[in-house]
Amino acid sequence: MVAHNEFELLDSDYAVRIVLMTKVFGIDAAERYFEGLPPAAKTSETYTALLHCYAAAKLTEKAEDLYEGIKNSKLSLSALTYNEMMTMYMSVGQVEKVPLVVEELKRQKVAPDIFTYNLWISSCAAMLKIDQVKWILDEMRSDPGFAEGWETYINLANLYINIGHLVNAEFNSLVETEKGITQSEWITYDFLIILHAGLGNKGRIDQIWKSLLMTKQKMTSRNYICIISSYIMLGQLKEVGEVVDQWKLSTTADFVVSACRRVWNAFRDIGLTEKAHDFHTLLIQKNCDSSNSLE
Repeated sequence: MVAHNEFELLDSDYAVRIVLMTKVFGIDAAERYFEGLPPAAKTSETYTALLHCYAAAKLTEKAEDLYEGIKNSKLSLSALTYNEMMTMYMSVGQVEKVPLVVEELKRQKVAPDIFTYNLWISSCAAMLKIDQVKWILDEMRSDPGFAEGWETYINLANLYINIGHLVNAEFNSLVETEKGITQSEWITYDFLIILHAGLGNKGRIDQIWKSLLMTKQKMTSRNYICIISSYIMLGQLKEVGEVVDQWKLSTTADFVVSACRRVWNAFRDIGLTEKAHDFHTLLIQKNCDSSNSLE
């Protein structure tokens, strides 16, 4: 129960307490705290905080029940609530449910944010619905809420699809890697990198890439293309060079000049000639024998 002698708290304060209580005492304690809140404090923020806790713990049934309760509450929601459900479905492998959440978001006339779009695109790419991905990217461009960073995201997503040769499901199939991580999951990680590149979060990109390298899973040239393109877009040539070296040393993904050529051409085609030139120069410095084939 909430103590009666507490100072008046903001909705965000209650929400933070729910998340912290889950981390320290567990979900049951957070649920009891939420139930003890006064009716006026059971807002979209506190509901979403509890939903976040369920989603993070992959408690799918509890999250879905709460989500239905939130929808029936007639509260005014933001994209964050829907993003929590989409994130959970991605994490538990139920990617086919993500578009259904987007449909509900649009039905309620809630404005999507870049996280919404990334989750939606990731789910479609993971299912190899590439035509749908391209349609979503077009929608992003026409979104009245189009914000700084979205253009970078859109360019990188297009590069990833075109350079990585992602095609529609009827023409391709995803295979399991040797231990645990499917190519579908790799695509999801790639789009997480693309998201943070769009947001300019180099630190998060570094962390994700380091974590992926530590898994010792089999990577493909597409994974290297994704991280290289993201670092190029952010102007991080030192990191580009490091990834090129890692790729050349890889025992699971052959380093091929043609893949570098596709990256170079793609940046040039979208008008980023300086970035294309910088990448070309770096490859020459790395003795990748690319100078003739890239011209």
